[in-house]
Amino acid sequence: MQKKPIGKIGKPTVEQFRKDKRKLYLVLLVYPGSELKKQSQKEYGRKIEEYWEEVKNRIQDLEAKLGKINRVYHEMVYQEGKEGAQILKKLSQKSYPIVQSSLKRGSLLQATEDEELVRQSMDWARCLATNPQNDQVLGKLTGFYIQTMKRRDEVIGKKIDESLKSGEVGILFIREDMKVNFPSDIEIFRIYPPVLDDIHRFLNDLYAP
Repeated sequence: MQKKPIGKIGKPTVEQFRKDKRKLYLVLLVYPGSELKKQSQKEYGRKIEEYWEEVKNRIQDLEAKLGKINRVYHEMVYQEGKEGAQILKKLSQKSYPIVQSSLKRGSLLQATEDEELVRQSMDWARCLATNPQNDQVLGKLTGFYIQTMKRRDEVIGKKIDESLKSGEVGILFIREDMKVNFPSDIEIFRIYPPVLDDIHRFLNDLYAP
């Protein structure tokens, strides 16, 4: 996957402004921290607020340099328009306001996933959360979960390819461990604020043995 960190974007070139070029801004969804202990939750919460504020600022920078967002994609959203917005509102308190702001400026919220696959992956995750003790059972559950997540990533890539038209700009909100293969003619601009590294270090230190 071709990646262009926002921090390294300089003066846009003529090639970047080719009318037939498709562009996709990529935003990584981060762990909200709701299950952390109270003391850790407070410190982590500050980092999360900083992350999403930086994401908003960098989206504005990208739109100013490369073009307004035409289509919005968000993992676990399997309906478009108002129905999809209602799903997202329940799903993410952090990404929803950003998406809503973009929709008010004329962007379209696309159906990004297949509902059946989303529900399957959630069920497999719940099964794994029971911490099965038998290695064979654990192996089978893990395999089913990984297979379903792979199929979800394939669907996301296909739906973006089918809906993002020539010359349009899209934005995708998705988990960090995604493995979506984007079409080669789509330029990927990954939004990666420096505070994301701080978030990774904080979680690593918190859960280190």
